[in-house]
This record gives sequence, structure tokens and C-alpha cells, in this order.
Amino acid sequence: MYYLLLAFCYSLSILPFPVLYFISDLLYVLVYHVIGYRRKVVMENLKQAFPDKSNEEITIIAKKYYRNLTDMMVETIKLLTMSKAQLQKRFRCDLSVLHQLYAQGKSCQLHLGHNFNWEWANLFCMQGVAFPFLVVYMPLTSKPADRMFRHFREKFGTILIPANDMGNSMKAWTNKQYLIALVADQNPGNPRSCYWYPFLNKMTPFYKGPEMGAKRSNIPVVFVDIRKVKRGYYNATLKLAFENPQQEPDGKITEAFVHYLERNIYEQPEVWVWSHRRWKHTYQGQQNGVKNQEGV
Repeated sequence: MYYLLLAFCYSLSILPFPVLYFISDLLYVLVYHVIGYRRKVVMENLKQAFPDKSNEEITIIAKKYYRNLTDMMVETIKLLTMSKAQLQKRFRCDLSVLHQLYAQGKSCQLHLGHNFNWEWANLFCMQGVAFPFLVVYMPLTSKPADRMFRHFREKFGTILIPANDMGNSMKAWTNKQYLIALVADQNPGNPRSCYWYPFLNKMTPFYKGPEMGAKRSNIPVVFVDIRKVKRGYYNATLKLAFENPQQEPDGKITEAFVHYLERNIYEQPEVWVWSHRRWKHTYQGQQNGVKNQEGV
């Protein structure tokens, strides 16, 4: 099954970008208009985040989001045959802050959200730095699909760290210099062991793990903002947010990331993944280690 899937994706990947984006246009019609993939979830999330916008404005954002979603599908497949030169032409980012941290002998955490196109961002960053580049990912339930995505992400040498076994996987990197990318807006499985903050007009749980890992080893934290310039072209910005995390009070790093991500989403909402069921959990107040904004 895996090899059939790989062969199919390779056959698509060799197609030029104009043909792939034509396929994306067809997928958009299928996903949004015919299947209506999680359209109710998307509309509810957008209305919550933008209560002052009209139904027409919300629909416009939703349609742009679905177009970006299907674009990312074909762009991810393109990674199978995409050269480093092609990627560097279509994805731009000043990596100087990472070069400086590496020269200082420090490791680094990258905190980013589900902004398109994070797959291109991971590979661009990996090929541009001297660090060993680690990416935390959640294994897929489908073994062929999981193996396929590992193939995409490991193409240029990225080292994948499974989120469900991160503690054991990171033991090999103790006392070593590395760069690790963390998609820090994941929906946590256990909301009782998280920080809670107002996010897109609703109290929302965020994992403590990224902050705790940074403070434990005093690893500098860099925030990542990815923007879509035009179809097939992206710019990313890196911000050195916390150079000495151990000096910060508990919750400060997570809170700062929440505000940073929220502002970026409001500025370009169509590039964030609105089809995630991000608000599965209901806020019950400060209990069992859970903190709200006032508790930080």
C-alpha cells in the first residue's frame, strides 16, 4: 500500500506548478462545495474569532482558507521532487538569528502555529542552518500515510521526534546542540495540565511542554510567523522572544506566544488551519495546575 501511495504521489510531484495548482482548484471545489469538509467547524471557529464580521466576510475568509488548504496538499506532494533551489526561490526567511545562536554554542526552540506552509518552512530552515534540525510531529494513525509524511519531512535530513514519545527520544540529545521546531498551538489531550489563555475570543488550553523544555535547559526561544505572499510563495519572520527562559516566570513564554500567534492570525486569517477542532475542552477555572491569564 505504501509503495502504491508513494508512486502515485511521485507521479503528481513531477508535474509543473501550474498543473498542480489546477489540480488544487479542482480539489477546492470538491472539498469545499461538494464534500463540505468540516465546513461547519470552520464557520463556527471563524465566527467566534471575528464576531464583528458579517456572514459575507466570514464566507470570504473561509473560501480563501480552503483554497490555501488544497494548495498546501499539492505543495506538500511537490516536496518529493522539489529541489533546494526551487524551495529557496519560493520560501524566504532571514535565518541570521539562528546562525548567531549556533555560533554562541546554544540550542534553540522554534515555536510556530499551524500556518501555511509549515512543511516548506521546516525543510527551508533545515537546509539553511548548521544545527541538527529536530521536528516534533504527531504520528498518523494510518501507517502508509505516516510513512509517506516521514518521507516528505526527512528528505533533506530533518530528524523527526514523535510527540507521543518525546521524553525518550530527546534523551539522545542531552548535552548536544540542536534546533527543534514545535508546533505550539496543538490541541492538548489533557486540559488539566495546561495553561489557559484567551485566544481568538475563547479560553483555550496550551501545552506546558514547550515552555518547560526551554526553561529546563535554558534554551532560547524563537517565534516564527509564516505569511503567504502570493500563490506558491511564502515569507517567514523569526523573532528571538526569550534568550534566557529560566529568568521568566512560569507561563510567561506560553502567554507571549499566544499573543504573538493571535495577532498574526488576525492579520492574515486565511493561512491558519480553521478546520482543527481546537476547542474540544471547556474552561473550568483555575484548578489542578491549570492557569488562566490572571494566574500567570
